[in-house]
Amino acid sequence: MPNVRRPKRGSRAFYPRVRARRPYPRIEKWPSSSDVKPLGFAGYKAGMTHVMAINTNTNMTTKGQLISRAVTVLDCPPIFVLGFKAYSNTPQGLKPVADVLAEKQNKELERKFVVKKIKPLDEQLKRLDGQKVAKVRLLVHMKPGFKKKPEVFELAIGGTPDKQLEYAKTVLGKDIKASELLKEGDFIDVFSITRGQGFEGPVKRFGIRIHGRKAQQMARKVGGKGTTEPGKVRSTVPQGGQHGWQSRMEFNKRIIKILPNGADAEPAGGFLRYGKVYGEAVLLDGSVPGPTKRLIRLRSPMRPPKTKYPSDVKSISRESKQGV
Repeated sequence: MPNVRRPKRGSRAFYPRVRARRPYPRIEKWPSSSDVKPLGFAGYKAGMTHVMAINTNTNMTTKGQLISRAVTVLDCPPIFVLGFKAYSNTPQGLKPVADVLAEKQNKELERKFVVKKIKPLDEQLKRLDGQKVAKVRLLVHMKPGFKKKPEVFELAIGGTPDKQLEYAKTVLGKDIKASELLKEGDFIDVFSITRGQGFEGPVKRFGIRIHGRKAQQMARKVGGKGTTEPGKVRSTVPQGGQHGWQSRMEFNKRIIKILPNGADAEPAGGFLRYGKVYGEAVLLDGSVPGPTKRLIRLRSPMRPPKTKYPSDVKSISRESKQGV
């Protein structure tokens, strides 16, 4: 008899499936770059629309034609540099040496944590004397237009440690716009926290098959949880648990368009469950994980494509998305 074959069923997603610690992700690894500038940015997911653009990719059969592309609109208000952190190399990895904070902080930061009395900048810089600084990273927080606690996170800087320190001193206490770091047609890596679904069973969480009516055990569970040895249930056995609200990353999302006025990307009636776009609007090709108003972190590509092609957008759809 011929062999009975069928493709594997169920999810092949990431492990472990645990809840994220906070509603915006961490970036543990940064690419190396000689450009002395921040290697990332962030924005809030406003919604989706579509654009009509000329396909400039010469490797596709529709090259030179007018095509429709679904895009995600990110509301990117300026980020405020509240300070920077210096690191030194140790056998255990990077170790923080000193934190330098701007003397004047934004009042919105008090909604996140208590801002203590900050010493003068000259006294704070003395902590770096005699230290072997290997990395310098910016401490920034978002400035959303809607009522929300400003998210605080780090941004890596390209270049040598000396140039990183000089750049950090120049932007301390200032705003950085998305148009100063991002360019149309570039590729970026996207980090986000997915939409939380709460506790779900193995059918929805892993996509396993529901047993028939003659199954002796429960219908919405796996038939067997494993072998006799090693005498425990492995973590890869589909079982109920947390579904969603997990940190995920996507490589090489293309920047379709950057609009200085975010209102130019708003559909009629505004984005559903978001409201007005206050900052610059960054349009990314395709979808992005997470619901609306979720912070999306952007990073310079870790493994960028070999070829880049320009972006030629002819029109942006501003039809109403209510009820879609």
